[in-house]
Amino acid sequence: MSNYSIQTISENYKMTAFGVTFEDFNDWAGNAAKTAAKKAEITENGKLAELLALADGQEYQINYAIDRKPWRGFGVMGEFDVEGAVVLDFLAGEYLVVPGTGADKDRLADEITGKVFGGLLQEVTGYTYVGPGNSTFVKADENGGFSGEMWLRVKRVEG
Repeated sequence: MSNYSIQTISENYKMTAFGVTFEDFNDWAGNAAKTAAKKAEITENGKLAELLALADGQEYQINYAIDRKPWRGFGVMGEFDVEGAVVLDFLAGEYLVVPGTGADKDRLADEITGKVFGGLLQEVTGYTYVGPGNSTFVKADENGGFSGEMWLRVKRVEG
C-alpha cells in the first residue's frame, strides 16, 4: 500500500494560475509539450514570478476542469488579479494527500501525479475522487533533495 493520508480542509479556498486547456486528454505527449511551453512562457515573461511575489512564494502545479475540459497550470494559493491568470475554486472537505520525494524538482510533481492516477486512487478504499481539481507542490528539503504533496478532494463512500 502506498503512503497517503486524509486531511480535512474546513473552508473553501482559491488558487490563481496560468495554464493551458487540453482538447484531447489522452494526447500525453502533446499535452506535456503544451504544459512545458506554458511553464517556459510564464517563467520567461515574469508572470509566474509576479504571482509568487503576491502570494507566499510556493508554486503549485494544478490540474482542473474548466468548461468540462482538462486544464493544467502553475500558480499560487490565494486569489489575485493578474492579467491572463484564472482564479480557481477549491472546496472545503476531505482531501487525499499523497507525498513524494525526489532529486529532480521539475519532475517530482509529474511523478506524484503519475503515481496517483496510475493506480493509487484504485488502492484507496472508502473514498472516491470528486474534484473539480487537484494541486501539487514541491519544495526543497533539508537533505538537498525535494519533497512534495498532491492534494485531491475526495468523498467518503460506503462499501
